[in-house]
Amino acid sequence: MSDLYELMIAVDLRDEISEMEFAELSWHLGIGPQPDHLSVVTKFPVVVVDDSGIPVIEDDPYPLLAGRGAALRVGGVLCSALASRADLPRKGWSLMSRQEIHPDEFEKVGELLCWLATKAHETHLLGDGAVGIGFLRFCEARVPDVLQVERGQVSWP
Repeated sequence: MSDLYELMIAVDLRDEISEMEFAELSWHLGIGPQPDHLSVVTKFPVVVVDDSGIPVIEDDPYPLLAGRGAALRVGGVLCSALASRADLPRKGWSLMSRQEIHPDEFEKVGELLCWLATKAHETHLLGDGAVGIGFLRFCEARVPDVLQVERGQVSWP
C-alpha cells in the first residue's frame, strides 16, 4: 500500500502576476529556472546532520509541481503547463498540473495552492466563498475529491 495521491490542478489566473511571481511559478511547474528570490513559498526547511553529528535545519528549496514522465502509482503521466490567455476575453494565464504527492508535501504544496487561489479568476469562486482549485485522489481510490481553498486553507480530504 502506498501513501501517494494524484493531485490535479486546473485553474485560470488573472493577469495580475508580477514578473517575480511568474518566475517562481514557472520554476515550481518545472518550466523555468529557480529564481534568486522566492516570494510565494519562501521556506523549505529540512533537517540535516552537520559534520559533527548535530542535527541542524537548512533551507533546501525545490519545485513543488515539476514532476514529469510516467506516474509511479496513480497511472498516466505527470506534467505541468502554463499558457497565456492574452488573446482570450478572460486575460491572464491557464495553469494545469498533474502530480503524485505524499501527505508530507501537503503543507508546502498547500502554500502554493493558497497563493494560486488569491490569483484565480472569479470563475473559480464557489458559492460559499471558497475557490475551486482542482482534485485530489488517493492512489487506490476510484473517484477524486474536490480540492478547494477557503479562508487561506486547503481542504485536504
